[in-house]
Amino acid sequence: MESAADRRLFWGTAIAVVAADFVTKLIAEAMLARRLPLAVLGDVVQLRLVYNEGAAFGLHVGDNSRWIFLGLAIVALFVLGSLVRGTRPGDRFRLVALALVCGGAVGNLIDRVRSAQGVVDFVDIGIGAWRWPTFNVADSAITIGAIALGLSLWQEGRAQQRAKEARAAEP
Repeated sequence: MESAADRRLFWGTAIAVVAADFVTKLIAEAMLARRLPLAVLGDVVQLRLVYNEGAAFGLHVGDNSRWIFLGLAIVALFVLGSLVRGTRPGDRFRLVALALVCGGAVGNLIDRVRSAQGVVDFVDIGIGAWRWPTFNVADSAITIGAIALGLSLWQEGRAQQRAKEARAAEP
């Protein structure tokens, strides 16, 4: 990431995710603490305030979950930072993917620091008793960014393999 345009794209996207996540969590805490659940689309989409002390899907590792997952998030941000620095100039798709993951990680990290209750989750999707684990804007950004990053890395791997095959085929 060498150009100013790349830096603006990355930081603008990451900051937008953190801001959207923070604001929606504040609104969820203010509005949903008194009213559970709030139907958005019947039983399929509801807003429900949940505090998650664990990780994705409520993964919990005991009394120190908050600190363990806080530490893991910080390590993950350093790894993501190295991926950002190693991104080819102009690879906007990868930069946006990384910005989504980084912004989401920071959003949930803020919750772990500010409250012992855990990460604020509030989007509840499912049908009847079959529900997806409650999530938030940061979780959505991480998921979309991780899928996009996976696609980006896969495409890069395929391009490198084609180039390798082309070099091998040359006389």
